[in-house]
Amino acid sequence: MSLFDWFAARRKDQFVGKVIQETEEGDGLWGKCPECNQVVYRKDLLSNANVCSNCGHHNRINCEERIKLLVDKDSFSPLDTQLSPVDPLGFKDRRAYADRLRESQVSTGMKDGVITGICKVEEISLAIGVMDFRFMGGSMGSVVGEKITRLIEKATSQKLPLLIVCASGGARMQEGMLSLMQMAKISGALERHRESNNLYMPLLTHPTTGGVTASFAMLGDLIIAEPKALIGFAGRRVIEQTLREKLPENFQTAEYLLDHGFVDKIIPRTKLRTTLGKLLRLHGYKENN
Repeated sequence: MSLFDWFAARRKDQFVGKVIQETEEGDGLWGKCPECNQVVYRKDLLSNANVCSNCGHHNRINCEERIKLLVDKDSFSPLDTQLSPVDPLGFKDRRAYADRLRESQVSTGMKDGVITGICKVEEISLAIGVMDFRFMGGSMGSVVGEKITRLIEKATSQKLPLLIVCASGGARMQEGMLSLMQMAKISGALERHRESNNLYMPLLTHPTTGGVTASFAMLGDLIIAEPKALIGFAGRRVIEQTLREKLPENFQTAEYLLDHGFVDKIIPRTKLRTTLGKLLRLHGYKENN
């Protein structure tokens, strides 16, 4: 089964139908770049990995689009698709957590906020996890933590390089301490991966914040990011109020972090696959059939 067929079956055409409708009907043919206000033809935008050809603005994409962009065709095999979250605390704020979960599952076709699997990038085997901001802001709950941990352990046992695409607002508050425990669990698995001399690369996309930044997003051998991605722990306003001073305009952007040594490389989305292939070969990984 191809990657497209697998997603289409899993989503029951929710995602595919929506994209066709927006790009083929009426005003959906055209859009405006939120960065430069340039009017863009949506088909051209989609063909350019949802990157504005005028200013280079990287529009947010979902996990399906991300996987199709990064991995070799028909090479993605998903892992742990049966895992689904529960409501251990019976949590309720303005709405019940159980209701929020059901709504996110229906709107995205996902069981939780990350997809994991084994794939190939330029014929090199790779373990990959892709977070999706659409699912409750990409928040990290117990299932997200468990799936990422299992992916890391599989990569370690099979001596595979590992890539985790981060897009998250942080730990999922509705699961309390159980969500915070995922930070330590994932970090421990990454340490065992490192001790086995296996490569780990996090890809930081817009946004990567909170407990994800405070754990696996910053533990890579090579930390790469997309241009102008928001990367940080606490919000800008909280930091300014705590420090009682004005922060630089580009604070918490990928470019700011690159200048200050927190990110190793900023890679445009259109060059990600070829660059990943080069990095994997540079670290001794070879093509396999």
